[in-house]
Amino acid sequence: MIEQFNFDIQLIFAILNGKVSAAINRKLSRNFRQNGMEITPEQWTVLLFLWEKDGVTQQELCNATFKDKPSMTRLIDNMERQHLVVRISDKKDRRTNLIHLTKTGKELEEMARFIANKTLKEALHGLTLEELRVSQKVLRKIFTNTKD
Repeated sequence: MIEQFNFDIQLIFAILNGKVSAAINRKLSRNFRQNGMEITPEQWTVLLFLWEKDGVTQQELCNATFKDKPSMTRLIDNMERQHLVVRISDKKDRRTNLIHLTKTGKELEEMARFIANKTLKEALHGLTLEELRVSQKVLRKIFTNTKD
C-alpha cells in the first residue's frame, strides 16, 4: 500500500528527523526569553513533569522526557544552578536522589504554561481539529513502529 503512495521522501525525513520539533523549540525558547523567563524548552519538559509530580527520581524524569541519564544529569545540574530544582537524598534509599522543585521553580508554572500554550496555538494555527487528530494518530503509530 505505501508503495502506491507518492510522497516527498525528503520532506517526510525532514519532518521525522525533528525539523518541526526544532522549529517549535526555537519559537518556545524565543517566547520564554521575550517574557523574561530564562528557561529552555528542555527545562520546560522537566518542570512540566515536576509540576504534576514533585519529588521523583532522575530515572523517572529520563523516562518521561525521553532523555538519557547523562543528558538529564547536565539538565538537572543547570536547573540547580538556576535554583529551579534541588536534589534530596531519598530517605528509603540514600543512593537515590529525588528531584524537587524549589519555590522559584514552582513560581514559574503559571507564566510558563501560558507561554507554552501560546506557542502551541501559534504552531497549530490554521489546522483543523480533524487534521490534528489524524496527525496525532499518524505520529503515534510511527513512534510505536520505531521505538526500541
